[in-house]
Amino acid sequence: MVADWIEQGLPIRVVEPEPVSREQIALAHERSYVDGVLDCVLPNGFRGRQKDVADSLPWTSGSYLSAARCALNNGLVACSPTSGFHHAGPESGYGYCTFNGLMVAALALKAEAKVSRIGILDCDEHYGDGTAGIIDKLGIDWIRHVSEEYEDASAAKRFLDTLPAVVRGCVGCDLLMYQAGADQHIDDPLGGFLTTAELAERDRIVFSVAKEIGIPVVWNLAGGYQQPLARVLEIHRNTMAACVLVFVN
Repeated sequence: MVADWIEQGLPIRVVEPEPVSREQIALAHERSYVDGVLDCVLPNGFRGRQKDVADSLPWTSGSYLSAARCALNNGLVACSPTSGFHHAGPESGYGYCTFNGLMVAALALKAEAKVSRIGILDCDEHYGDGTAGIIDKLGIDWIRHVSEEYEDASAAKRFLDTLPAVVRGCVGCDLLMYQAGADQHIDDPLGGFLTTAELAERDRIVFSVAKEIGIPVVWNLAGGYQQPLARVLEIHRNTMAACVLVFVN
């Protein structure tokens, strides 16, 4: 995905991320689950115990935390080109999600007193049950979590019409975490209800309203399952193009 953005000439700056520690992951997850997955004893979100998956996990959550720090530092926006977070709950994962990088990052930033309140706008097609589970288990009242499932294309107009108010509902947050799911596309086999143009409008609304109310945004890719893969790349490319249009041009 990053290679595609560079090839398309989008003005991005690539920053090397730092991995998170087991202790940081355990802010969101049971330590026995963290150790079990990373030691390849317990199954990961792919229902396997692959070492290469385990080795990648501190880097995926680390990418998100690193990007969140960048957004807070520059006061505008940063992207973590990662997926696989929101179905990971306190002590389990599924649906390609092992550790919840959204919550790992949020809790790490809170522990460091970098933030007081955070908004999570999850526009993946599927409900962020893992995120909600961690919030509920830890009794968190400083995160505004918005995640909904939509049945069909008839919901598109309502979704886009109400989206500005949803973003404005994060006024007072120090950071907006935005999951820009490509599986909201109407042709996605596991989605969806928005056309390509409507997805681009979704992204424009989120970025422009966040900029208007002065909330830095950290965003990531989330789901996208169309074949050929070029169709998913196009959707993510459009998200980055909307980001550039709002924050750079």
